[in-house]
Amino acid sequence: MRQEQEQVLKGAESHPHRPIDRRTLLAGALGASALAALGLGGLTGCAPRAADASEVHSGGTFDIVIVGAGGAGMTAALGASDAGARVMVLEKMFVPGGNTCFAEGGMNACCTQPQSDEGIEDSVELFVEDTLTGGHNLGNPDLVTYMCEHSNEALERLAERGMPLTKLSTSGGASVPRIHRPEDGSAVGKYLVKHLCARCQEQGIEIATRTSAKEIIMEEGKVAGVRALDDRNGHVTEYRAPVVIVASGGFGANHEMLAQYRPELLNAVTTNQPGAQGEGILIAQAVGADVVDIEQIQVHPTVEQSTSILLSEGIRGDGAVLVNSEGNRFTDELLTRDVVSAAEWEQPGGWAYAVFDRKVYDENKSIKEKFEKKGLALSADTLEGLAAQMETVPESFLATMEAYNGAISSGADDPLGRWKSRYPIDEPPFYAVKVAPGIHHTMGGVRIDTEAKVLDTAGNAIPGLFAAGEVTGGIHGGNRLGGNAICDINVFGHRAAESAVAYLGISR
Repeated sequence: MRQEQEQVLKGAESHPHRPIDRRTLLAGALGASALAALGLGGLTGCAPRAADASEVHSGGTFDIVIVGAGGAGMTAALGASDAGARVMVLEKMFVPGGNTCFAEGGMNACCTQPQSDEGIEDSVELFVEDTLTGGHNLGNPDLVTYMCEHSNEALERLAERGMPLTKLSTSGGASVPRIHRPEDGSAVGKYLVKHLCARCQEQGIEIATRTSAKEIIMEEGKVAGVRALDDRNGHVTEYRAPVVIVASGGFGANHEMLAQYRPELLNAVTTNQPGAQGEGILIAQAVGADVVDIEQIQVHPTVEQSTSILLSEGIRGDGAVLVNSEGNRFTDELLTRDVVSAAEWEQPGGWAYAVFDRKVYDENKSIKEKFEKKGLALSADTLEGLAAQMETVPESFLATMEAYNGAISSGADDPLGRWKSRYPIDEPPFYAVKVAPGIHHTMGGVRIDTEAKVLDTAGNAIPGLFAAGEVTGGIHGGNRLGGNAICDINVFGHRAAESAVAYLGISR
């Protein structure tokens, strides 16, 4: 599985990250025949057709079937397996990982040992306040509080499983540094997926790839399993289980579905992997699940437009600034993603450069791997040399950088209000990456409670149905803070496993 995951990470970088619109994203990444086999070709928001019972093959009987092998799904699988449950994971893509593969920054957590080691004072209350405020107070306070209260526990669980996140940084909307990253500066998603796949393999957890869930089976008002399409042979296969955990991600790559709520995004680039089509939401709705915040769609301000590669928020958190085509800064770079994106769209051409120096470069491996090697990062030994390569007014750019560095050295306030991660950009070489906003995250989805139970439109739990990760709504409100997705998938992926095991009455 590890070898396969390495292949998907390499393939994902070469396929979905290119000039993208609503048609070429899917067709270019997988091909029309693969899309048809995966059932993605015409998805616009309609529930999949139920399979003819005479065509159904048996996939076996389990305690729990998990739909989706991204971060939330594999976290749930490990938790359930640890408790003694027999688990089957269904993944429609060729390899596990999902959108977690492309997470760049890190994991928000509060009251942690790394924070204590650096003398950072944080609290559950502050983390909750930041998350609710950043989400425009649309998030469910109970869900947000549960996530924040259990964030350190989730961080420690990752360390116990061989995935320590000990390097601290900050992100937009956070009052204090609480984003935790791999010590070597690796992108958090690739790092976690590699290790989660290895842990699942070690525990004998079966992940059926190229297997797309089409229907949640209900019998006598309770979950009884999943019917799925096997892309390899075209068979509809029935996996029997009294519990289903839906962890299939959002719909950030389904432009038709996105455009139902944000028409202006119909042809926007997306950072999402091609499988982020929203079917998990649809099959849950087909058995009565309610949805919440479904219209809340996040745009990320720093996406390289020709490839759709995301420039991590951690790079701004480590000190990068944004300058427009006139060579001027135009916003506090560490405001929330929606605010920075809106400010960027208002600039001439609707784009900006992220500018940083060697210090930031050395702290972020993704710059070399995803930008420099692909010729997407400008660099020079002097700011004058960098200015000569940029599509800006050189004199204005140099004056901007002189003023920015000068204000820091003199202790003056930033004229745009930036007060976090103000570090001089003064150590060569210097770098610039041209960026603009791109579709990044869908905050809405299936409604759950703090036990990760899926709720129907009357607010009642659907017996045997649980959900975690981006397929759910109610946590991030109107805007997700950078670092909260990795926290979400770890906290609620584990919570779904705990609740599922309790529902089954399994004790070990």
